[in-house]
Amino acid sequence: MNTNGNGALDGAVIAVAGAAGPAGRATLLKLADAGAIVVASDADTARLAEAVDAARYAHGGATVTGDTVDLLDLAATRDWVNQTEKEFGRIDGLVHLVGGWRGSATFAETELGDWTFLEKLLIRTVQHTSLAFQEPLQRSDRGRFVLVSQSGAAKPTEGNAAYAASKAAAEAWTLALGDAFRKAGGEDGPKAAAVILIVKALVHDAMRAERPNAKFAGFTDVAELAEAIAGVWDRPAREANGQRLWLTPKP
Repeated sequence: MNTNGNGALDGAVIAVAGAAGPAGRATLLKLADAGAIVVASDADTARLAEAVDAARYAHGGATVTGDTVDLLDLAATRDWVNQTEKEFGRIDGLVHLVGGWRGSATFAETELGDWTFLEKLLIRTVQHTSLAFQEPLQRSDRGRFVLVSQSGAAKPTEGNAAYAASKAAAEAWTLALGDAFRKAGGEDGPKAAAVILIVKALVHDAMRAERPNAKFAGFTDVAELAEAIAGVWDRPAREANGQRLWLTPKP
């Protein structure tokens, strides 16, 4: 059911990794509302089921499915891709929302264990999803790989060394995928696009309820992020590929 009439997404098969959190829930709702077939994954089975049910309930008739996938396992990630393409006949997008944060008060207090944790969560999952989804996205007439990154990757603070470095690495990896899309397109230009959306931080209604006096300056509401994600499909691949799209002022 497409209530917004977004033709770019109508009937598109979009996979969402890390779909159970607030940003994932907002994205599932938006994509389903725009007429997409949404294939969600998360490591948390219970929260994923709640997110999928909420999107189905909000948009009666929408196809929203959920799979518990270990994105740290490349073979499992490829199995998810193959299963999705076999079931729906195509894959038109992967939205990467796997997130997490660890940091310290000062640079000297940085725990290298934080890097070990964040490297898996923020880099390895990007590597595995991009490698697994590249070929199906290139076969699509509207393939998009969407990474959500953070402004600190461009201007790290001392206590966020591990986090900012992880985000920067994920961005570089995504841009390399974009170069592969560019080369695959040849003289006609890329048919698929790798795009990075950059936020300072995300905010949602529960956070506002917990901190009613907080201003959340520069934060992006998860609903606004979901709108921006859906909007990636409105941009021609040639224009979108390899772009960093800022949803917050540049630092």
